[in-house]
Amino acid sequence: MTDTMTSTASLVRLSKEDDLMVANSDEDIRGRKVLDKSGEEIAEVEDLLLDVSQKEVRFLMVGSGGHGPAKKIGKKKSLIPVEAIIAIDEDSVTVDQSGDDIIGAPEYDPAIVEVPKEKNYWDKWYGWYGYYPYGGPYYRYGGPYYRYPGYFRVYRRF
Repeated sequence: MTDTMTSTASLVRLSKEDDLMVANSDEDIRGRKVLDKSGEEIAEVEDLLLDVSQKEVRFLMVGSGGHGPAKKIGKKKSLIPVEAIIAIDEDSVTVDQSGDDIIGAPEYDPAIVEVPKEKNYWDKWYGWYGYYPYGGPYYRYGGPYYRYPGYFRVYRRF
């Protein structure tokens, strides 16, 4: 694997792929609240971005989910690397970041279907949250949920 993997990886949104699913239905966290490290509700998981070649979820796509003023991120969409997840329950996903970090993260345009030719396109979200990009020379699995082999694995439906 090279250190440019994140700039060339083809990531797709789970909601747009009829033939893909998260291996364990409990790991499909779409629709759950996103809590910052202090437990404050900041956003909602609107979708999951998948690395189809590696069959793994790489990012949570987060936004307001259209659920009123409690969602501090507003109408903006952004990404959070799965490595940031520190807890998951049936209603929420807690990440190791502050609310200000999540709200201030680079915006993501979900209408983008092809990865722009911009060098290291996905790296801006990894860097924002203080993680090394997947596939880079210093990358290592992080976060308690990403340490376990098979967690957030993706499979084709039959």
